[in-house]
Amino acid sequence: MSPMSVLTRDEAQTRARLLDVHRYEIALDLTRGDETFDSRTVIRFSVGGDQKAADTFVELKPAELRSATLDGHPLDPDTLAENRLPLTGLTTGEHELRIDAAMRYSRTGEGMHRFTDPTDGETYVYTQLFMDDVQRVFAAFDQPDLKAVFDLTVRAPEGWSVLANGVTTQQDDGTWRAAGTPLISTYLVAVAAGPWHSVRTEHRGLPFGIHCRRSLAPHLDTDADELFEITRQCFDRYHEKFDEPYAFDSYDQAFVPEFNAGAMENPGLVTFRDEFVYRSAVTETQRQTRAMVVAHEMAHMWFGDLVTLRWWDDIWLNESFAEYMGYQTLTEATRFTDTWTDFGVTRKAWGYDADQRPSTHPVAPEAVDDTASALLNFDGISYAKGASALRQLVAWLGEKDFLAGINNHFARHRFGNATLADFIDSLADATDRDVHAWADAWLRTTGVDTLTPRLARSDDGTCSLTVDHDGSRPHHIAVGLYDRTAGDGDGLTLRERLALDIPQTAPQPLGKRPALILVNDGDLTYAKVRFDPDSFETVRDALSRLPEPLTRAVVWNALRDAVRDGDLPAGAYLETARTHLPHETDLALVEGVLAFAAGHVTDRYLPASTPAPHEQAGTVPDRPAALASLSALCRDLIRRTEDGSHSGLRLIAVRHFIDAAAHPDTIAAWLAEGTVPGGPELDPELRWRILARLAVLGAVDETAIAAELAHDPSATGREGAARCRAALPDADAKRRAWEAMFATDELSNYLFTATAQGFWQPEQADLVAEYVDRYWTDAPAVAARRGPAIATAAGRWAFPRYAVDADTLRRGEQCLREADLVPALNRKIADELDDLARALRIREA
Repeated sequence: MSPMSVLTRDEAQTRARLLDVHRYEIALDLTRGDETFDSRTVIRFSVGGDQKAADTFVELKPAELRSATLDGHPLDPDTLAENRLPLTGLTTGEHELRIDAAMRYSRTGEGMHRFTDPTDGETYVYTQLFMDDVQRVFAAFDQPDLKAVFDLTVRAPEGWSVLANGVTTQQDDGTWRAAGTPLISTYLVAVAAGPWHSVRTEHRGLPFGIHCRRSLAPHLDTDADELFEITRQCFDRYHEKFDEPYAFDSYDQAFVPEFNAGAMENPGLVTFRDEFVYRSAVTETQRQTRAMVVAHEMAHMWFGDLVTLRWWDDIWLNESFAEYMGYQTLTEATRFTDTWTDFGVTRKAWGYDADQRPSTHPVAPEAVDDTASALLNFDGISYAKGASALRQLVAWLGEKDFLAGINNHFARHRFGNATLADFIDSLADATDRDVHAWADAWLRTTGVDTLTPRLARSDDGTCSLTVDHDGSRPHHIAVGLYDRTAGDGDGLTLRERLALDIPQTAPQPLGKRPALILVNDGDLTYAKVRFDPDSFETVRDALSRLPEPLTRAVVWNALRDAVRDGDLPAGAYLETARTHLPHETDLALVEGVLAFAAGHVTDRYLPASTPAPHEQAGTVPDRPAALASLSALCRDLIRRTEDGSHSGLRLIAVRHFIDAAAHPDTIAAWLAEGTVPGGPELDPELRWRILARLAVLGAVDETAIAAELAHDPSATGREGAARCRAALPDADAKRRAWEAMFATDELSNYLFTATAQGFWQPEQADLVAEYVDRYWTDAPAVAARRGPAIATAAGRWAFPRYAVDADTLRRGEQCLREADLVPALNRKIADELDDLARALRIREA
């Protein structure tokens, strides 16, 4: 893959001052073979001002540029430099540009991705045009503030159907025509073509549809009623909140294969990763996550599609709002009424982690000079921290004024573009509060504040509270006061929730000292919280007796932060989990705590084996001891759910028991019998999970993997087989996996990820030691060849994250200094090295 020039903000501003783009007419021919498709584009635009000979450029990345004409005059195709075709001598007035090109299909989820389903041999294509991938599909002035109307026709193979932003109809000549769009940005154009299985309905006079590959049809049909119900409920709730109606002519949701993101908010055609079409048993929390993504993407129809950012420095105007609205609307409108607990224990931790790395940035950064830099900001800050900031804003401002400001914003900028300043002005007109100062404090700063309770006791036995504030942001919070339950010494009862503004003007009287003082009860702000000594002891012995899941989520997050900061031994976190998770009922909490306990504490923060007595004093649990503790915990949960009353909890426990297995006997017996005793029966997800763990332990071979793949030849099965093969504790298996990832470019984005997930295993440190050093040369090379999606996967999944030692840190830092890394890989390696350094500090504490 040859490089593409990135668009700078200065270039975009210059072009936006020069051009007014009116309409695109795009004709795609998908019948030209497996490697390329034809793309013919007509762009009608005008040049403003008093121009006599202005110059600009149009972007495209073709396999072959056959011809280009400007106002009927041919342009030399050889002037195409990287991804830019110069347009020179432009005069004031109307112009027409015509481009005829052959474009390459993608195997990495960028541009026009092509996928052949191994189950039935059917082929599907779909676009993902975000940021600067439009030019991989058609020629465009590729920046968000040059909106236009898009007319699209597609020639597709017989038996295919075509989906697009507008309603599509098949013409007499066999081509498909999509209804013209309103004004939208180039990156929001969408096409999905193939022999889709479709389920359709209508709501409020609009056609609604859900679509997937034919091989997934039975699974989509099973959940169709649920998906449509969630879609209708969110659609109706947004129309209660927003004055502006939904602006497009239909609402299709397509579940597409090998999709890099969770979903993409193309107006009228939202694309989702098709793992959301569940082939195997899932928990209610997983269904809630899918519903949240539906709500999140629908919020984008207003935040992002109707009103679009002017430049990528305001990506938070898209993602933070959709994140906040997705969770809040799901809570208000659907059966999922406790979504903020899941947000608190999973998404918020993502934000906290990102915000404490050297790569942190403000929610609304000012230094986003080009599209490559902008792509790096799609992270826990733009999503989770931004949504947390908005939740805090609503708590401080009040929802009525917040919604009034939002509706001002929509009315002023509908079908246009807007900036942070525009949005804050719209809010300011709806309230007498100083939202400009709030925005400066919350959206233009970095890092996580810390709130710590400090008590002063009076002679009469009462006490007062001061919340010490390490940070600069104002916070409107609740402080929960909990007493021991009368007659039940282990129980905790809420006495009162106090509303506090931080910084305080005076200490807060509390009366009798509570057993637990919980700062940020209700999780209304974004800050790390600490405990006073007495409250910490209460947490250690009574955490599971707190009455509300969201309260327990705040406590678990505080413990997680304390471990990461070196203030709480990793072993103490495991002990707390071992004590309290057997009594937990909230699925999001159980999953979140087990995930941190396994993936971070056990696999990275604890030593692989206990140091000899002369090397370290005291008792430090090692990884084998932690695995034994996790296995015992999961076994307790499995026993607790034998009556069938908590199937979701049981499924979580079974999954984590498999992952923590240090010996193959039990899980191998489950695989042979096709069931866990007492249930559940093993579906494809559980079978591949067991096989992957058995591969790590050396208890299966290639024959067993091939047999399972023959039993499940689906795309998911193919990924499972790649993961298992890479996990085998065999030098030849590791060599083949490494060569597949780094020596050839044949793996799709999903197969690359699956192979990388299997390759590194904590149990196999000696076997893969040579590849740690090879990573620093091979990963930069593949990232440069294959582009941002594979660069991201190489940094996230192929990084040697279990090599927690000073030499890995040293070599990684040298790579950052000396290698010429593409931005996506540079960012991922920098983040992984910061996490590695943190793990080393925790081990040494």
